[in-house]
Amino acid sequence: MYDVAIVGMGPAGMTAAVYAARKKLKTLLIGKEWGGQIARTSEVENYMGFQLITGQELMRKFEEQVNEYPVEKILDEVISAGSQKENFIVATKGGQQYFARTLIIATGKQPRWLNVPGEKEFIGKGVSYCSICDAPLFQGKKVAVIGGGNSAITAAYDLIKIASHVYVVSLDDWKSDPALSDKIKDAPNLTKMAGYQTLSINGEQTVKNIFLKSVREPFRETNLEVQGVFIEIGTVPTTDFLSGFINLNDYGEIVVDCSCNTSVPGVFASGDATTAPEKQVIVAAGEGAKAALSAFKYILEN
Repeated sequence: MYDVAIVGMGPAGMTAAVYAARKKLKTLLIGKEWGGQIARTSEVENYMGFQLITGQELMRKFEEQVNEYPVEKILDEVISAGSQKENFIVATKGGQQYFARTLIIATGKQPRWLNVPGEKEFIGKGVSYCSICDAPLFQGKKVAVIGGGNSAITAAYDLIKIASHVYVVSLDDWKSDPALSDKIKDAPNLTKMAGYQTLSINGEQTVKNIFLKSVREPFRETNLEVQGVFIEIGTVPTTDFLSGFINLNDYGEIVVDCSCNTSVPGVFASGDATTAPEKQVIVAAGEGAKAALSAFKYILEN
């Protein structure tokens, strides 16, 4: 029996683990991967204390700090969570069950599917959701980035240094921060294709092209020859396993108050999976600290 089980190994979960351990709580930190989304980000320029650091490096420092404390760490995917008498239980894909007096959910978000023919068939064969992971595989090749927000433009910035040509395909004009857009707008090997819908991803053993249709008159269809497709159209909360257990909003986010309380006493949540505004690393880390302190207070009072 743990005092607190923390689900999620991103900035929120790791910060919660450090704060819980410092309060001498018997702490379990469980998740399917270290670092979360930020570990797949090339450059972080707005985390205090580091003028410039890669996402992987920042999360490595988080992990090193967690390792300084007696936190039990398990790499596994939690597939369900619920109550059992006055305690809580989480079950994993690996077939294990863990019991705790309190829960902290910090599962973050996951990439949103484009949901077009060929997408799932070519995952790992040209389709990617992580430019920092997979960009080196496309050295000297033509690639498409699908999306027009911050994640898409960040991916394009990573790829213009590696690919022979980068097409940025989006339904509307770019919605990225101006500072990001400015980094790539004059790149000689980039083509901006705003106003296009991706209808399918095609190939044989690997991706060969994508089929596009313009959404503005005059309507045009085109086959764009590319060897890689990076889908960057946003993220969705990783909260499916919580349905029916705690309250979620219409977007699938965990509803929390300013102390990270959920609708179930003893269950707390932090980071990008919650209704807390501004999905930023520094915000997630702060919310993780708050969740751990709230869990400690709950244990003292119950």
